[in-house]
Amino acid sequence: MLQSLSIIILGGFSTMASCFLCPLCHTCRMVQRPSPIPKIIHHGDKQLRTAIRCFSTLKDGDEKVTGNVVSPLSSFGEDNSGESGGGFTGSDNSSATSSSTTSTSRAVNSIASLNGNKLTQPLTPPGPETFPAWSYEPRPFFHFELLYESKKSLARVGRIHTPHGIIDTPGYVSVATNAALKGVDFRDADSTGQQLIFCNTYHLLLQPGTDVVEGAGGLHNFINRKDGPLITDSGGFQVFSLAYGSVHEELSTGGELKRASQKKNGRDFNENAVKVNEEGVLFRSYRDGRKIPLTPESTVQAQKAFGADIIIPLDELPPYHIDDAILRDSVERTHRWEARSLKEHLKNVRNQAMYCVIHGGLNRQLRKESVNYLTSLPFDGYAIGGSLGKNGDELMELLGWMMPMFNEDGSNSSGEVMQGHVNRRNKPRHLLGIADEPSILGAVRHGIDTMDSCYPTRLSRHGTLLSREGKVHIKSGRYSRQYGVPVDRECNCSTCLHYDRPYLWHLFKAKEPVFVQLATIHNLQYMNDLMEKQRQMILEGKI
Repeated sequence: MLQSLSIIILGGFSTMASCFLCPLCHTCRMVQRPSPIPKIIHHGDKQLRTAIRCFSTLKDGDEKVTGNVVSPLSSFGEDNSGESGGGFTGSDNSSATSSSTTSTSRAVNSIASLNGNKLTQPLTPPGPETFPAWSYEPRPFFHFELLYESKKSLARVGRIHTPHGIIDTPGYVSVATNAALKGVDFRDADSTGQQLIFCNTYHLLLQPGTDVVEGAGGLHNFINRKDGPLITDSGGFQVFSLAYGSVHEELSTGGELKRASQKKNGRDFNENAVKVNEEGVLFRSYRDGRKIPLTPESTVQAQKAFGADIIIPLDELPPYHIDDAILRDSVERTHRWEARSLKEHLKNVRNQAMYCVIHGGLNRQLRKESVNYLTSLPFDGYAIGGSLGKNGDELMELLGWMMPMFNEDGSNSSGEVMQGHVNRRNKPRHLLGIADEPSILGAVRHGIDTMDSCYPTRLSRHGTLLSREGKVHIKSGRYSRQYGVPVDRECNCSTCLHYDRPYLWHLFKAKEPVFVQLATIHNLQYMNDLMEKQRQMILEGKI
């Protein structure tokens, strides 16, 4: 028995010299020590002896394999080796030899799977067949109504029906980071035609907390916006921003995407800020320094408490500069996290829709794999995420070759959807974090339905107003004597109807807080007017 077991172990550790993470063999740091330690550590293979000795000396806080699926120790740092059903049993030295052999076999299988051995494949994401049949049925509370498709491009006009209102597409989504738009009240935003608003789970977790929002009856009650749809993210973007530095969120005012990271390796980040393993992410609060775990399940539970109409699963956001092998590892982990998020969501749907997040950076093969896998699962819509390029040109190039995949409807010559195929046309598509004017014009032509960004509100705070004649940098003295001239002569927002450029110039120069309110109202109106014009141009066959 020991002889045959040794052969299996030798096969499992045949590539041990090339492992990563642990100073000795790295992989075995992912396995909790079995008890008792198997007696085959005296085997003649030097690498094998090193490996088994390595995982026999693990300390609290290291990771383990539970049931052949990698997970962290309890709370990302407490040993739970005696836990029922978890990993290896906490038996003592009086255990029978068969128990030792069983524990050893489980260790071998777990380590071998982490090394690519074919003994087991615990990290393979679940297939479509693992989700209940009812989850693939249309949602009575949420659906995308496709009204018109352009004959000149992939542009289309539609309507997203949600429990709290309709979203006309293509449409701009404003960002209310802390459940508040910067500088304006939600009533002001609604008056500009703003429909869907984005709130950030990461910030709401830290302040005021899920219990406060849930106690109010959810975000719609908490912010008193009961007739407007809301979307929340998983919190992953902000967490990985802590790890990788400044990751792109949207095009800057200069028109270039923020680089995710200038570092050449994809795993070089501040270990004290964020720790990542298969279970999820452990990060430190920027408010008080406490450690907070974020898992696929916990972020869905938080978004259930918030009650947004559309929610997003947990995903890993790698930097722009990253090795292809590490990017693949990140994409595959994201697929597993998103599948776990979806399963948690389906336990209690609560009239909420969940979008998947397509990943793969600029790698065409990984993007294709991500599209094919995630669209095969019962998500309600598709979000485009991950690194989208270092500038607008790369973003448009990516959308150019990727978005046609979302027009595949899986139908035969009779128009019937074939078994095992998904009609991707009938679900909404959202571009995450990119919504400046040039990107909007390009994204609409590539079939994007909605896009979010804090672009217009951020411009407002820095004294830039959008107009059909170009950007108005109101701090310039040239506007101080343009009496009677509004920011935009064609705009019907309250700011343009009541105030001229010289007064706004004065408010900005005097640092009067009301300037931010007036400027933001105008910029939101401009963005929503821009989207209305795009819809009309599509319907008229001009796009």
